[in-house]
Amino acid sequence: MTTTGGLVCAHHHLYSSLARGMPAPPRTPSGFVEILELVWWRLDCALDEEMIRWSAMLGALEALERGCTTIIDHHESPNAIEGSLSVIADACAEVGVRVVCSYGVTDRHGRDGARRGLEENRRFLAAGGRGMVGVHAAFTCSDETLAEAAALAEEFGVGVHIHVAEGAADIDAASRLASLAREDWLLVHGVHLDDDHGLAGTVVHNPRSNMNNSVGYAAPARFANPVALGTDGIGADMLEEFRLAYVRSREHDVSVGPDLAWSWLEGGAALVPEAADDRVVWHHGDADPWYLAFTPGLTPVEVEVAGERVLVDGSATRVDADEVRARAGEQALRLFERLG
Repeated sequence: MTTTGGLVCAHHHLYSSLARGMPAPPRTPSGFVEILELVWWRLDCALDEEMIRWSAMLGALEALERGCTTIIDHHESPNAIEGSLSVIADACAEVGVRVVCSYGVTDRHGRDGARRGLEENRRFLAAGGRGMVGVHAAFTCSDETLAEAAALAEEFGVGVHIHVAEGAADIDAASRLASLAREDWLLVHGVHLDDDHGLAGTVVHNPRSNMNNSVGYAAPARFANPVALGTDGIGADMLEEFRLAYVRSREHDVSVGPDLAWSWLEGGAALVPEAADDRVVWHHGDADPWYLAFTPGLTPVEVEVAGERVLVDGSATRVDADEVRARAGEQALRLFERLG
């Protein structure tokens, strides 16, 4: 047995927990923008409050079962915006996992849609919720919306959580955000950023998602920014994401060892420092990055968050895992019917 602090997923989309098995898109996407248009933007438009709740419950449960005690979430549900961040926060709290919420503001649904997204961020933060101001990406927002999101974040003393230069469509993100970005921003992906892009903030690397979407390799070691690891909604198994980040960096540079990717995993704890005080007991006996890089399938036997044991003998203590999976499955079928 070995004990570590809690792991942090620095970029998640909890609503994607219901996406597994979803109907195929109307046609095969030909590139990154079409993946968004034909898959993810169709899915987020179909979400309602019950789907949001159970997707968050399932995502939080799966995070807990992999030793991830903190999720930094980025949410979008354009037909169920108001109150959505509280639904997510309450669901994660019920499981016993810490969450930092944000709503991804965008002009994809018109000026009123952007206004409603900004207002949901404001409502949640004003009510004392732990969050950031979310923005989808510069290429789906006007300069006015980007400025309003940055001003709202500054008003509440929080950062902006935004996808940056994930695909070629967002290639001018750095120039558009240069006067706005601050050290407390999360710059998610950064695949197409220049080495000396000049943006302040933490770059969040999502290797599995970048490979899946065929957008390229971010090579985050080239940046002066701090780096953390996220999953972009593909679960919250952060040891697995670390292993993938390692082999992807190794493919890029054969001289690189796993300590580099491990430092990115540890970068999450810098964003939510109390996660380091959580207690995760693993069934294996070695926390060395070289060992972990080549040892898949590791699971915790016990997890303690803020002094409370929320996982014992591999099972969640606050919720019935079978019930959560069953209820999430019901909501997934409702979602698939809408998409079909």
